[in-house]
Amino acid sequence: MTKFRKLNRPTGHRMSMLRTMVSQLVKHERIETTVAKAKEIRRLADNMVQLGKEGSLCAARHAAAFVRGDDVIHKLFTELAYRYNPMCYRDRAGGYTRLLRTRIRVGDAAPMAYIEFIDRENELRQSKPPTPQPPQRPSLDPWTRSRLSRQFAPPKEEKSSESEI
Repeated sequence: MTKFRKLNRPTGHRMSMLRTMVSQLVKHERIETTVAKAKEIRRLADNMVQLGKEGSLCAARHAAAFVRGDDVIHKLFTELAYRYNPMCYRDRAGGYTRLLRTRIRVGDAAPMAYIEFIDRENELRQSKPPTPQPPQRPSLDPWTRSRLSRQFAPPKEEKSSESEI
């Protein structure tokens, strides 16, 4: 079983707050909150985008049971699902959100952070380009490998058989 941050709130209040914050994140695509809340929102928002990418009726019902608002569900299953779609050029297997620490809140010195979706307009920080995969070398059987090593190896120096006597 996975561990959740309790955020010093009872279960009903905590789940209600997280549902509202995930809905607002999907709606506005960037919100500012405390770092601990943002780390919890990240987990839940990534799950919602995953449901949007799946696109089935079952996924839509699971998402509708969690997020608030029909416009949020519509955005999850159309805009965000298309943005992170495997058929699109920006295929992502996860990590749809970014957490950027911003400041220390004046009233209680809580560390604040922006949480935003990646690959969107007006990002606070641009995404890193994907690292290219090195080309795969075909596996060679031992005989071919030994022939290739002889081909590219420097020639051996032959020792003279006449040694000093």
